Amino acid sequence: MMKRTIAALFLSAAVPTLALAAEPDPLESPLWDYMRQQFIGQDPYRFDDRIKVNLPEFAEDPTQVPVTVDAEALKGNIQRIVAWADLNPIQHIFTYYPHPQIIPRVSLRIKVQQGTAIRAAVLTKEGVWHVGGSYLDAAGGGCTTPSAAAGNPYWESHLGEMKSKFFPREQGGRYKFKVIHPMDTGLVDAIPEFYIEQVVVRSDQGDDLARLKLSQPVSENPVITFDVRDNTQKHSVWLRDNGGNEFEQAL
Repeated sequence: MMKRTIAALFLSAAVPTLALAAEPDPLESPLWDYMRQQFIGQDPYRFDDRIKVNLPEFAEDPTQVPVTVDAEALKGNIQRIVAWADLNPIQHIFTYYPHPQIIPRVSLRIKVQQGTAIRAAVLTKEGVWHVGGSYLDAAGGGCTTPSAAAGNPYWESHLGEMKSKFFPREQGGRYKFKVIHPMDTGLVDAIPEFYIEQVVVRSDQGDDLARLKLSQPVSENPVITFDVRDNTQKHSVWLRDNGGNEFEQAL
């Protein structure tokens, strides 16, 4: 009798997990199942309107598409955030590991090859992925268009130069910084991939507060915006590209 009771409890506990994995894709992307396997695997997930992926209605310039991922509704309970574009030739955009002192909201610009669903999946400490997304209508070719740097020697002498600005708020504040880098995808003939792959935000004590792993679809000369809860603390940013170049600057 005891064995049956334990088995019944185990089965009833497993049912919600199976139900989560059966949810239909609200964006009806033909690649959803494949993308889920690539970025979430067999972990339980649910589509969650609290995960915001803000996009323009139409991307006139497919090489510079603004994207904001906002998971603040799950603050204090986040292990990582993964963002991707279903129909890009390189789907992964970024993986974000925010510290509790960093608001889980980040903005940047990306390249898209065609109209596509843009996703953000947020893994909570309970082991469940919360998935949000929006559909982007776009002109094509953003991932296979040569960067402006390809024909301009300026970037070679200014590679890694950064400009930043802080916008204080009543509670916390917002950093916005830009770094000179071609962010080549490797999908253009005779131009190898060359892109920033790591971004780390540090406190003035040298503690890592947030980590971003970037991929090739991030736009040339990246502009990244993130929010902090404490507007009295100083921060710096450290970056490394796939060529081994490292850059660091106080924000």
